Order: sequence, then C-alpha cells, then structure tokens
Amino acid sequence: MKILGYVLVGVGALALVYGGINDRKKKDVLTLGPVEITSSEHKSFPIPAAVGAVVLIGGILLLVGGSPATARASRR
Repeated sequence: MKILGYVLVGVGALALVYGGINDRKKKDVLTLGPVEITSSEHKSFPIPAAVGAVVLIGGILLLVGGSPATARASRR
C-alpha cells in the first residue's frame, strides 16, 4: 500500500501543479517541393484542482495510515 500511496501523492501533486494535460499535434497540410505548410492542433484535458487535492490527500492517508492488515499486525 505504501507504493500506491507514493503514486497517488505524485499524481495528485502533478495534477495540482499542471492543472491538466495539453496535447499538440502537427499536421502537414501541403508540400510543394521545398515549401511545406503545416497546421497545429491543440487539445486540452483539464483536471479540476479538487480532484488533484483528493488524490493527494488519499495518498497521504495511505502513507500515514498504511493498510488495515498492517495496523492489525502491529497491535498484536
């Protein structure tokens, strides 16, 4: 569970910092000898800050609390 906690903390932090995923594709529209005309297409996939915060907090809780099996074993 610790590995999952670290992954969630990393993903949550990245989601808060970047706020989404941006993608840019270049397309060749026309090529006439040495002259090339290209077009760029931009796409954005926003990730709300609330989702990033929930994932980050979930990762922190997994790191602090651990798994229920670990908690039971430490009480014995």
